[in-house]
Parts: sequence; C-alpha cells; structure tokens
Amino acid sequence: MNERALNLIFRLTVFALLFTGFAQMPIFARYYLADVPGFAWTADYYLNHVLHYGLAASLLVFLGRSLLPALRRRWTSGGVLLALCWAGVAATGLVRVMKNQPDAFFSPTFVMFVDWSHLGFVMLLGLVSLGRSVMSRKGAI
Repeated sequence: MNERALNLIFRLTVFALLFTGFAQMPIFARYYLADVPGFAWTADYYLNHVLHYGLAASLLVFLGRSLLPALRRRWTSGGVLLALCWAGVAATGLVRVMKNQPDAFFSPTFVMFVDWSHLGFVMLLGLVSLGRSVMSRKGAI
C-alpha cells in the first residue's frame, strides 16, 4: 500500500477515534444527533466503546509503524511536542483500558485524573497538529 493511502487511512482512523470517543459521552443523544436517520448507533455506549478500542488498536499499529523511521531523523520542537501529545494520548488510553478490567481497581480521584488527562492530551494534540499545519502552509516548517 502506498504512503498516500496509509496517510488517508490514518486520518480516517483518527477522525473515527474522535467521533467514537465523544460518542461515549452522552452528547449525541443529548443534542439529538442520534435522532437523525442513520445515526441512532451514536447513542449506543457499548458499541462506541468497542469501536473505540478497535480503532485504538489500529492507531497503535500506525504509531508503532512510524516510530522507527522517526527515531532516525532530526526532530524539530514541533515534532517533539506532537510526539509527546501522541504518547500522552496512548499512555492515558492504556490506563483507561486497564481501569475497565474486572480485577483492576483505581481510586475515583485517579480515574477522574486519567479521564481528564486523556481528553486534555487529545485537545492539545489537536491544537499542536493545527498549529503545525498552519505553520507548514506558511512555509515556516
């Protein structure tokens, strides 16, 4: 598969992760998106949960695939910030998976910290990606 197709699949995976991540919060039912024909599935927490896990597994494959070539090249400060954001999203996501295991117990305060950190890293990742995109279009990167 060529690089352009992989890039498209990666972007679609990230979009689907964002969508299913927000669908696990009750916002789609609350704001009537689930009432739109064809979007009733957005209100199904368990379906979105399973979809999010499957998409996260494919994201980890993408991130692992890009890790080796990235280690061989020179890093910019924006690249380091982007990598730290991805690492934060992946690490907090893995802790969230661990907390959902039946034998695992984390304090409610820690669970809330991890949940907010995961959301914060996702938002920061979006801002850093947007900033890098704007800077690259201006020719600054």
